[in-house]
Amino acid sequence: MGSLASVNKYFLRYKWRIIIGVIFVCGANYFQILQPQVIRDALNMVVEYLENSPMSPEDKEELRIALLKFGGLVLGYALMMGIFMFMMRQTIIVMSRLIEYDMRKDIYDHYSRLDLGFYRKNKTGDLMARISEDVSKVRMYVGPSLLYAVNIVFLFTFVIYSMYSVDAKLATYCLLPLPVLSVSIYFLSNVINKRSTLIQKQLSSLNSAAQEVYSGIRIVKSYVQEPRVVESFTEESESFKEKSMGLARANALFGPLMLLIIGTSTILTIYFGGRQVIAGELQAGNIAEFVIYVNMLTWPVTSIGWIASLIQQAAVSMRRINEFMDTEPAIKDEGHIEAPIQGHVHFDNVSFVYPDTGIKALDGVSFDIKPGERVAIVGRTGSGKTTVADLLLRMFDTKDGQISIDNQPIEKHKLSYLRERIGYVTQDVFLFSDTIAQNVSFGMEDHNQKAVEDMTKYASVYDDIIDFPNGFETPVGERGVTLSGGQKQRLSIARALLKDPDIIILDDCLSAVDTTTEQAILNYLNTALKGKTAIIITHRIYESMDFDKIIVLENGKVKEMGNHQELIELNGYYAKLLERQRQFAQTSSPN
Repeated sequence: MGSLASVNKYFLRYKWRIIIGVIFVCGANYFQILQPQVIRDALNMVVEYLENSPMSPEDKEELRIALLKFGGLVLGYALMMGIFMFMMRQTIIVMSRLIEYDMRKDIYDHYSRLDLGFYRKNKTGDLMARISEDVSKVRMYVGPSLLYAVNIVFLFTFVIYSMYSVDAKLATYCLLPLPVLSVSIYFLSNVINKRSTLIQKQLSSLNSAAQEVYSGIRIVKSYVQEPRVVESFTEESESFKEKSMGLARANALFGPLMLLIIGTSTILTIYFGGRQVIAGELQAGNIAEFVIYVNMLTWPVTSIGWIASLIQQAAVSMRRINEFMDTEPAIKDEGHIEAPIQGHVHFDNVSFVYPDTGIKALDGVSFDIKPGERVAIVGRTGSGKTTVADLLLRMFDTKDGQISIDNQPIEKHKLSYLRERIGYVTQDVFLFSDTIAQNVSFGMEDHNQKAVEDMTKYASVYDDIIDFPNGFETPVGERGVTLSGGQKQRLSIARALLKDPDIIILDDCLSAVDTTTEQAILNYLNTALKGKTAIIITHRIYESMDFDKIIVLENGKVKEMGNHQELIELNGYYAKLLERQRQFAQTSSPN
């Protein structure tokens, strides 16, 4: 139960619903416990009349009227019990749904604050399992488990008190099997806890496997690997089925065991109660009353196993949720500067090692970018170009060296404001399953359609959009699956431009467009980015763009730095890359 302690804050939030719900539970059980007493009195009356037989017509009529009154009283108590049961579900079960909503919102909010390193280490399927399946398991604890546990406490209290107030000896005989019940629950609960833990872990693996295949379905189909992924998923499903069957077998022991114990209690009631009736110590109605009391305990006693199972599963799920909820973001937003960004970027001997892989991406990198400069960062794949962008956006924090923006350490800038003022186009373009207009205006609360259209024109994608039947209201599908690679890249450029950022970073975002479109976009960037700090990360060289500075990275270090002409004169990596690019252009051009 230790891991479930974190749920207590939600109980406190809805404490009045719980208190009122408990009152309704008490009321429902009070009216339920009155019904056997009415039946006892009715049966004793019938026995009393039969002992005085033969009965006169007046006695029969009197007995009939009395029984009708008893029957009406039982129905009245049952109706009141039903009303209270309805109200207790309206309070406690509804409360559990509210807690479920709050938990999912809190987990989602916590997910959004975690750093990029967290998402590199954890699978999407596992994240989804914890916010969906695990929260549902906890909801069963804060709702049905709580409701039936409170119900059991009140029912046991009322029943045992009523039984002992009638006859302590018979009550003791009836309750003798209960210690067996306690021991059985203890051992079975341990088994259920262990098996529930294995099931939840396997469910995360199952979700991760499915999510990975769905995301990469194009690759699966293009390599004709459907049979292999189906076989792999079948193995995961079989493992989940085996673990679930093991839990089902453990749960299946509860029902028969509970019924055996209740049946034993009923036999003891009839046997010892009958002997006491013969001895004149009890009336016949008392036996009926005790049998009803014992049978009242049938479902609650049986449900103890079910409740124990739910609590064990919830404990496992809450432990899994807490693993992520207790994870602190590696990026702390402790900055306070929200002044307009001029765009002066300075790297001073910056080194960075990815925490999840141990790969050293940057090694003593230093450079200075003045406000309004256009800078190209060039290098082979894996040279550390994208890492520079991640560090500027504080997706990661460096431990060695210092990054400054406008002569202030980057940590002193308010994180949300910093990211708001930087436009970033990633090399791995991501579009949301929404319309084109919503994707372009993503992150912009105040925008107009004309601004969206203008940015798509500057990104050379406007003509493509208006050719679609629904224009800007065209859904792009999951991850932009309905669009080509070039269209997705240009939409992401339009999205970044719409922010009107102070610093714009383009990370190899023109690799999927043709040369004509590329030239149109570059021509616009030459004019539109005037006065803004622009960083273009690429493995190609754009001769048509007049860069103020070109930084060449190799193996995480600055290999060369200068303008285009200076690097050509160095006759180093940059010059050789340009020569290879020109040769490739000549060989690939039509004769």
